[in-house]
Amino acid sequence: MIKFCLLITVLFVATGVQAQNADRLTLQQAYDLARQHYPVIRQKDLVRQTADLTISNLSKGFLPQLNISGQATYQSDVTSVPVSIPGVKIDAPGKDQYKIQAELTQLVYDGGNTSAQKNVQIVNAQVEDQKAEVELYKVKDRINQLYLGILLVDAQLEQVAYVKKDIEIGIKRVEAMIKNGTAFRSSRLTLEAELMKNDQRVIELNANRKGLVDVLSLFINRSLPGNVTLEQPTIPMTLVKESVARPELKYYNYQSELFKVQNQLISAKNRPKVNLFVQGGYGRPGLNMLKNEFDLFYIGGVRLNWGLGSLYTTKKERQILEVNERMVDVQKELFMLNTNSQLKQQEAEVDKLSQLIQSDQRIIGVRAQVKDAALAQLTNGVISTNDYLKELNAEDLAKQSLLTHQVQLLHAQINYRTISGNQ
Repeated sequence: MIKFCLLITVLFVATGVQAQNADRLTLQQAYDLARQHYPVIRQKDLVRQTADLTISNLSKGFLPQLNISGQATYQSDVTSVPVSIPGVKIDAPGKDQYKIQAELTQLVYDGGNTSAQKNVQIVNAQVEDQKAEVELYKVKDRINQLYLGILLVDAQLEQVAYVKKDIEIGIKRVEAMIKNGTAFRSSRLTLEAELMKNDQRVIELNANRKGLVDVLSLFINRSLPGNVTLEQPTIPMTLVKESVARPELKYYNYQSELFKVQNQLISAKNRPKVNLFVQGGYGRPGLNMLKNEFDLFYIGGVRLNWGLGSLYTTKKERQILEVNERMVDVQKELFMLNTNSQLKQQEAEVDKLSQLIQSDQRIIGVRAQVKDAALAQLTNGVISTNDYLKELNAEDLAKQSLLTHQVQLLHAQINYRTISGNQ
């Protein structure tokens, strides 16, 4: 019974932890889940399978190859011996001839062609795999927008709650004044109308949050509850300049490597190939052309093949590879230029937003003092309800501006790390 109770307790604790984890999400978890379920990830497996199958087929080139052929012919004339030897009769072969044979060949040396083709397949698979990595990395930018958009809505909801408290305080003060006969009932109605407008903002913000959460759920292929809590990413306030580590750089390097192994393949095609072979068959005539009857025959030896026709195009093929490699270098240089330009822009954005946040904080301090003074004046009947709401809304706008700038700063910092490839 004790063991059973302990088991039930462990199950409840595990279930509670799992439920708690399902209600919380970090930015890194969103990255990982989006990567696992983005359709491009399946392309990586297909690329690997294709490369493995192709390399396996290339390896079979060194297995013995069997070729079977046959023919039946009729010819207008045959070779004969126009010499009459007493006591010796030499029959001319028949004009109808038949032959069926099998040839077994074993590749001994192919000039490195098979090895070069394998290298091409390996590097080409790396290029395609890294191309998929480039596409997968682009998903991070979309996740950033959704994740930080939800954080901004959460901050706005908190601010709306603060405003609601201030309005409710104002309503209590006005109710006391109405009881004392120092304020009109219309003042309370004005505040209540503002409170209803505040509730409308809550409805709008919750709807926006739900839309963002639903889209994020699609990207990570995980059903997120409407009240899911997104943890604030921890980013240093000061930017740490890091070297660019984007997947595009590996992609360009693999492309350059592909051109190098293709150049090796060109060299391999120009080398001779050596095969061992054995032929065996049955036909009329056999190897003895003067024996006009069906007979078995065989022949074996070494065969050398050296196609020199490709030498005409070798130089141009190498030049094409050199041009393509230079094009990749230009693309890489252009990518680094654009990336460094984007990083400079993000640095300027971070600096600007940091200054704006400091300014927002000073403005909020002033607006808070003005609002508190307006509340005191409203209590004493010096100003109207509209005047109080004016100062309350001014403070709210200042706080909304601060929240927006704070999330924008966080977004700019994350963008900087994402652009540099270190996020």
